[in-house]
Order: sequence, then C-alpha cells, then structure tokens
Amino acid sequence: MARSVTIYGIKACDTMKKARAWLDAHGVAHAFHDYKTVGIARAVLEGWVGQVGWETLLNRSGTTFRKLPDADKAGLSETRAVALMLAQPAMIKRPVLDVDGVLTVGFKPEAYAALFA
Repeated sequence: MARSVTIYGIKACDTMKKARAWLDAHGVAHAFHDYKTVGIARAVLEGWVGQVGWETLLNRSGTTFRKLPDADKAGLSETRAVALMLAQPAMIKRPVLDVDGVLTVGFKPEAYAALFA
C-alpha cells in the first residue's frame, strides 16, 4: 500500500535540501509544500500543534524569531506562538514530514531510515 508523504518547509533551507535529497536517494515519493511561498493553513498548523506541541514546532534558533522584539518573545503561549508562525512561516521548524498523518519534525537520517524501513 502506498504511503502519503508530504514534506513541509522552505526550498532554500539547507536542512530541507538534505531531507529531500535523503527521500530522493531512498526512492520515497513525496509532495513538497513550501510554506514560505504558499503559506500554511491555520487548521493544518493547529493540527500539528495538537500532535507535537507548539514548543516543538516553533523555531526559536532561526533568524526570523531572533529578530523579534523581546516583548514578542517573552511569555509565549500556544495562541501567540501559532499567530507568529502563521504570520511568518519561516518560524516553523523544518522540515515537517507528514507520513500518513504522523509527523516528524526536523531531519535526522536515522529517524527517516526507521520511518521507511
């Protein structure tokens, strides 16, 4: 049975390039959703938050987050974090790999190998 595989992220991101290259090298057919150009639907993002938590999804180490005023970074809640990620999808950690509705956030070759073993 074919699996539904979608990788979400930003085309120019180095980690995304590594993850997509891994999928290609291992013959994993997948769709690519560039949330910097296409955006991300609130319902999709909220579903992800429900599955993995906003703390996992929010990319605090990225330039976009670090450039925020301190007031915006302080006392984050799920609601505020979702609003930030919707307004600036570059703040979503990448890649987000959706395999039949199960998410893997970030790229580790060993985790991908386990998923597709």
